[in-house]
Amino acid sequence: MSDIYSVEIPLKLPSCNEYINACRSNRYAGAKMKERIQRDIGWFIRQLPMIDGPCRINFTWTEKTRRRDLDNVAFAKKFILDEMVTLGVLVDDSRRYVVGFTDAFRVGDD
Repeated sequence: MSDIYSVEIPLKLPSCNEYINACRSNRYAGAKMKERIQRDIGWFIRQLPMIDGPCRINFTWTEKTRRRDLDNVAFAKKFILDEMVTLGVLVDDSRRYVVGFTDAFRVGDD
């Protein structure tokens, strides 16, 4: 677990509340949102090598303002991890392969 890889996803990812609202609005809207977001995320994480052993993932979330609750912002890791599995970057996102993660939060334009 000593190799360090970094990837920046310069997108505003949906919050948990936005995803829940999509799921409640139409029985297909949540799945469609997840599919679209994961496809967009995929463009950025394709550059990562396959990680076949246990790993710890550090997320740094950058928001332009402090309006969104931190737990809603960090919810987007669900989309990121699922797409990492879909693309074969991670074998699985179970506890066997992802042994932990941290979240850091910043406010700014970058």
